[in-house]
Amino acid sequence: MEVYFLILLILLMVAALSSGFPVAFALPGSAILTIAIAAICGYLFLGDTDAFFSHGGPNQWLSAGVTNLRSLYWEVERDTLIAIPLFVFMGIMLQKSQIAEDLLVAMAQLFGPVPGGLGISVVFVGALLAATTGIVGATVIAMGLISLPAMLRNNYSKPLACGTICASGTLGQIIPPSIVLIILADQLSSAADQANTTRKAEYREITGEYSMPGDFDVVSASAGDMFMGAFIPGLILVGIYMAYIFISAMINPKKAPPVPYDGAHDREFFTKVLLSLVPPLLLIFVVLGSIIMGIATVNQAGAVGAIGALLMGSYRLAKGSRDAYMPAILALVAVLGLAMLVTNFDLNIKNVKSQADQMAIYAAIVMVGVLLVGIGWALVRAYRTENVLNEVMVETAKTTSMVFIILLGAAMLTSAFRAFGGEELVKEYLTGLPGGFWVQFLVVMLVIFLLGFFLDFIEIAVVVVPIVAPILLADPSANVTAVWLGVMVGLNIQTSFLTPPFGFALFYLRGVAPKVVKTVQIYKGAVAFIALQLLGLAIAGLFPSLINYLPNRSYLTSDTAPPPNNPRIQACLEEMVFPRYAEQRQDLERALNDMRRVNIDYLPDNYRENLQGSYQQMAGVFAAVDKVQQAEVERGEFSVEYAPLHYQVRALQQQMRDFDDEIDALKQDVDRIRFSEQPDNERKGRLNARIDQINQEKAELEAQIPEVWTAQRAEFNRLSKQEKTARLKYRNLVDEGYQVILDTRLMAEGADALQRVKPEIEELHDVIRNAQPDEAIEQINAVESRLSEIKNAHPVKSSLSKARRALKRGGDRDKASGFLVEALSILDSEVEWRGQAAQQLLPRLSEFDAAIRDTIGLRLQPRLTIDQAESVASCLSHHRDLSLSF
Repeated sequence: MEVYFLILLILLMVAALSSGFPVAFALPGSAILTIAIAAICGYLFLGDTDAFFSHGGPNQWLSAGVTNLRSLYWEVERDTLIAIPLFVFMGIMLQKSQIAEDLLVAMAQLFGPVPGGLGISVVFVGALLAATTGIVGATVIAMGLISLPAMLRNNYSKPLACGTICASGTLGQIIPPSIVLIILADQLSSAADQANTTRKAEYREITGEYSMPGDFDVVSASAGDMFMGAFIPGLILVGIYMAYIFISAMINPKKAPPVPYDGAHDREFFTKVLLSLVPPLLLIFVVLGSIIMGIATVNQAGAVGAIGALLMGSYRLAKGSRDAYMPAILALVAVLGLAMLVTNFDLNIKNVKSQADQMAIYAAIVMVGVLLVGIGWALVRAYRTENVLNEVMVETAKTTSMVFIILLGAAMLTSAFRAFGGEELVKEYLTGLPGGFWVQFLVVMLVIFLLGFFLDFIEIAVVVVPIVAPILLADPSANVTAVWLGVMVGLNIQTSFLTPPFGFALFYLRGVAPKVVKTVQIYKGAVAFIALQLLGLAIAGLFPSLINYLPNRSYLTSDTAPPPNNPRIQACLEEMVFPRYAEQRQDLERALNDMRRVNIDYLPDNYRENLQGSYQQMAGVFAAVDKVQQAEVERGEFSVEYAPLHYQVRALQQQMRDFDDEIDALKQDVDRIRFSEQPDNERKGRLNARIDQINQEKAELEAQIPEVWTAQRAEFNRLSKQEKTARLKYRNLVDEGYQVILDTRLMAEGADALQRVKPEIEELHDVIRNAQPDEAIEQINAVESRLSEIKNAHPVKSSLSKARRALKRGGDRDKASGFLVEALSILDSEVEWRGQAAQQLLPRLSEFDAAIRDTIGLRLQPRLTIDQAESVASCLSHHRDLSLSF
């Protein structure tokens, strides 16, 4: 029965949306009505309000919807959502201040003489506006008002002109910063958590192990990751558009003839072009560059973009006046001054150590004041000039409110959809499709594409994505990242602006296009660009590294980059470093043998034995690498024959689990009948008969599992364990061996530091004899803290600790003095051998470290180099099939 209420939910939603009822109320209204009707029907017909829910009841699901509403309302400061009003403000300010108009005119004059140049300039400007505004309506209207008349005057094909403007305007949905990407990141972060939970449960159920390897986790997505992931596909889409226009112009010059510029290409012309082009480009670099380079979060970049758009709008609104550029100049000078101060001084007030630091703090305060003056000036100007600031704020509030209200409504709808088992039905349908993940993915993308004919991008993102994304992300056969899935969905959703009959970009252009342009011509022009968008979608799907590379590179090169021993990157790290062992084996063995010949007899016995043991461990690394590679080959060769059997059996077992779920549902119905006031024994008999039938079908499926399955699975597990053991042994060898080298270097380098502590320890003689015990204990603690900063100075520190405890327990000054003498004796011994090591051993250790740092010692480096990070990021950008491990 739940299916009928699920259908009712969908029909109510479709009816409400089709009638023009506001989306913000159509979504939650449909959910609340359906839940209420299901509860009433359950009470009237079965005496149980929970009867027609897949699990739980109306109170639970209404509460879940309210909880979702409250979580969105109270957590709007989340990184993925707070950036929305900032980027909306940035886009509307640039549009209202006519920066976009100036850019269009300048680019049209620059590219016009090229075949198809006017159309290419529209695409170019559309890409720039997309990277600065992200507002489709504003971009299409602006280019429609400015470029369309010019293109028609110069005999451009009407369909080509209209399609170019509409398609260029939609670039704002995929080229960051984009509201679509922010919303998708928010939805996918939750979907990734659900998918990870599902994958862990599946791994535990199938393997019997409670802990899933960390590199099997579903990779989530932040708004910054989505921006970086969409950047390259967005540029590819721009290139495809430009290539199409240029090729069309070359094949048929009448469709897009060159447009010669009447004026002279002199200094004044290029100055005008630079003033129109450079500020938007600079803003793009600051906003996106700061995110990509890990300097700023999406929130911070959005705030910078909003202020930058305000300053740019300020000088454009005061065009022609003497002080037009003053707010921007003040802000730029202040930012440059702050950058210089941050580079040369520590501006943390707690760390002020000199008069120069104090003066830097004062200078920074002055620079901040100048920046605030520039921003305040721009605000006042925008407010007083044609009331632009008020219009921008109102439009920003409207757009942001629309987005958040739809998000809230979608939260209620999703709860209702799950209440009636919709999520399980979708999962069963998708997982039941032959062909695995890619067939499921293509079906989902087709559904999203078709929905784009009728629904807005926000509705698709907040209604469809939360339902299908966890299913697709949890599938280990493709193991796609949330970033890749999000960008693919974003590219697909982008077509919703162009697909007739409800493509919003088509409506925007229709509203400003002259009557000579027919609606059919607008639709005809859009069709070609829809095909180009689908081509771009196919390219991004076939080459996932185009999407995944930048987020991975940023992740591995940022200030918060993980160390090389992070579990997630080990497979790719070893893929990069193992070939180096073969290439550099002779050099590494020569360096190791040279190191073994260095005299270390003066080292304490334990340190000498550790160092000799580390040489032995590093000598065994090559054999360990060979074992890993051999185990990897054996597992790979066996997997070729094993894989078809694995997929066959897992499919049968999945059907058996589905039967178990159906049996559980039927047994619940039987229990309801048994405990109802008027038991329906006939229906109870039918249900029990169905349970018996399913058990029989399940037994038939179980009989289809080949007899060799158990033995083959055991062999695969043995080979997998063999490879895992070999990798762990290799990692332990390199880590343990190299750690001793690091420790020995640090001890040798600590000789001088240890010598500098000696006077402080000697001064403790008088302190122990004459000072109060509490004061003496405090001073001993201070010296112990200094020793804690020196590698392996614990023998000295241990004696000082004994002295401190002697004073603390009974105030025995003689005993404390004895321990102090012991500490000084140990210190002299430590300084002696460390000093000798610093002179004789340290130079050789430094040379040896340089020789093995990128191979044996790579895992224990603080971070990857840029080249290493790029190599690992490239490897991580390809999806790995994990299905045989499940």
